[in-house]
Amino acid sequence: MLGAVEAGGTKYICAVGTEDGKIMERVQIPTEYPGKTIPKVIEFFQKHQIDALGIGSFGPLDLNGQSDTYGYIKATPKPGWVNFPLVETMKKALNVPVAFDTDVNAAAWGEFLFGAGKGLGICLYMTVGTGIGAGAVVDGKILHGLSHPEMGHIFLRRHPQDEFEGFCPYHVDCLEGLAAGPAIEKRWGIEGAGLPENHPAWEIEAHYLAQALLQYILILSPEKIIMGGGVMKQPHLLQRIHREMERLSKGFLTLPQPENYIVSPTLGDDSGILGALMMAKDIVYGK
Repeated sequence: MLGAVEAGGTKYICAVGTEDGKIMERVQIPTEYPGKTIPKVIEFFQKHQIDALGIGSFGPLDLNGQSDTYGYIKATPKPGWVNFPLVETMKKALNVPVAFDTDVNAAAWGEFLFGAGKGLGICLYMTVGTGIGAGAVVDGKILHGLSHPEMGHIFLRRHPQDEFEGFCPYHVDCLEGLAAGPAIEKRWGIEGAGLPENHPAWEIEAHYLAQALLQYILILSPEKIIMGGGVMKQPHLLQRIHREMERLSKGFLTLPQPENYIVSPTLGDDSGILGALMMAKDIVYGK
């Protein structure tokens, strides 16, 4: 039996399942402060005899195994979670090995193994929700280097009709600061789910997201881009991104048909939790 955690900005999804990706049981716990959230997470897993735990978490994270703060959540804007030793806390409580990565890397891994990225050499998963992040699988491995990618904090050309300052506490007007769910709400005074399809918010949103995707394509050249997260649950937004991508790339890049290239997750909301489950499998059996 394997355990998996998808630690998001608004909720922790905890699950137990088998090595072939079958989820046996899951719970959802609000992401409040560590002192409230983590005891509930531990309680769930203590009810099951798991052999390993995979965690995909919001970041930034310390993924350097030689670091004194390996397994920590680092300079996150999420109140109360800065420098929280997530891996060490779970290891002590459960006495099992723990695999650790970003939530978007876990989702990319899940889609690569079971979903829209299956059989590809390079795929990229992007989430647009409480925050914005992206992870990539390159030649069958999750992309790491100096650290993990932080694609949500790149800088973009502003939309000519956008006067919103941005909300990221570190960069103000980076991609996340301009296009994540809280940016939509702060800019317009209402959550994106409450805005009509013809609202100007969506033109601005597509403008920023398409710019970001173009930069990722120019650098990583993924064979498939998978877009998840709460903001992307507006079906018309993906269509707007397709049109904006065609406009931005015209005359320079020859891309596949956008509707087959920039897609929704095949696994729906399960990309991250299945990826985390398979991270736990990898730590038990090896890749």
